Amino acid sequence: MLSCSAVKPVRLQYALALCGSLLLPACASKYSQVPARLDLVPYGRVALVTFVADQPNDGISSLATQRFAEALLSSQSGVELLELSTADSALRTLPVNADAASIAQALGKQKGVPAVFVGALKVSNVKPKGHLSTSGFNVRAGVSAELTVRLLSTSTGGTVWRSSALANGTVGRIDISDRLPSIAVRDKEEAYGELVQQLIAEVTRDLRPTWIKK
Repeated sequence: MLSCSAVKPVRLQYALALCGSLLLPACASKYSQVPARLDLVPYGRVALVTFVADQPNDGISSLATQRFAEALLSSQSGVELLELSTADSALRTLPVNADAASIAQALGKQKGVPAVFVGALKVSNVKPKGHLSTSGFNVRAGVSAELTVRLLSTSTGGTVWRSSALANGTVGRIDISDRLPSIAVRDKEEAYGELVQQLIAEVTRDLRPTWIKK
């Protein structure tokens, strides 16, 4: 036989579960899901070429490409992504400075994909920024990066979709206050990794479904 102390928790749990079941439909009825602006399912299979960078930067372009692929696959199901490097056999015959349209059309013929993602990453050099005040002197070492991604038709080479994003970060700083210097230096890879994360979150916005209030 159950004691009163054992029955009370059961009743409380049942009451909470009942309230939750009543509240969830009420909350859900106030919001509706809007499909992603860019639906890749009709394509079935698309290619992604490693993003190019305006300057060699310790593999940051490869990292950005990888993060883009992960965001794409986690946002949309039923899509096959063919990941290719610029050294792929289908692109080796093209000139080094081949434009995006030529790359897309070459991949269409060689790989049989209807569309291909290409991207360009621009990363600034470290730029010091100083600030002088009555309390002391502050210098920050800042970096910025810009990512532009396009989806091209492999039959025409035309742009189907494009998105770009800009992100800023700090790799270190020097504070001089009351004649006492304070120096803080961040790991460069960590700083660039955060920049990439910001860029990918913004540039893949159209790939994700959203919720709007009714």
